Amino acid sequence: MNKQAVLSLSGGMDSSTLLLRLLADGYEVTALSFDYGQKHKVELERAKALVQYLNHQVTPLGYPVIRYQVIKLDGLAQLLNSTLVTGGADVPEGHYAEENMKATVVPNRNKIFSSIIQAVALSVSEQKNTKCVIAMGIHSGDHAIYPDCREEFRDADFEAFKSGNWGADKVSLYTPYLKSTKFGILRDGEKCCDKMHIDFDSVYEKTNTSYKPIQINGKWYSDYKSASSVERVEAFIKLQRKDPVQYADEGGPVTWEQVVEHVKNILSKHESA
Repeated sequence: MNKQAVLSLSGGMDSSTLLLRLLADGYEVTALSFDYGQKHKVELERAKALVQYLNHQVTPLGYPVIRYQVIKLDGLAQLLNSTLVTGGADVPEGHYAEENMKATVVPNRNKIFSSIIQAVALSVSEQKNTKCVIAMGIHSGDHAIYPDCREEFRDADFEAFKSGNWGADKVSLYTPYLKSTKFGILRDGEKCCDKMHIDFDSVYEKTNTSYKPIQINGKWYSDYKSASSVERVEAFIKLQRKDPVQYADEGGPVTWEQVVEHVKNILSKHESA
């Protein structure tokens, strides 16, 4: 029997890479995405496209089929105070270290998600009569402005889950990137693609990291000025690869060279501050 894993698949770079790692390590994956009224809903389209691509590419090679489900949290967005949800203020631009980035916090988001993921993982372990891991893409680059991405939160939340559920000893946490940077995660994705003989660009063009995606003539582009995009671009620069996602600003589509120049300027200003 295949090893079992449940993953929160946001459609972003970290969770998408973690999906690759789980497949490469021989896990049968149940991937969940959450529609909580986020402005950057394109991430759900990308997550679905990635799952379809991977099932088509790697299943014939003997890898397990990914089970995928979108969980809709209807009515939640209008009750939340965050720039990331529909109806909220504009998402700020700049570097994550800036104080205004706290506006991108969605109250208790990871706790809401983790409760559902834990329930599914426990159900999988019972249905399959085997152990199941909850895969999390948290990493050393997660920022102080996101307390629900820290180890302390993860451990306290998991202890609460174990205290409140029979059979929870069959569920454990899988956090392979805990000591990695965003660059380290992307580099591992490159290794996983090579191992499974799939195209790196075809995978990562089906991800979204931008909190301010731009739609032009029905096509979605990533912004390159919000903090999430700056971090992603920095990782691709370090990997010495062009990001296959296309970028734009208020003036329209831009080249990768323009994106790199802008991000390098932001990083230079932050380092000299």
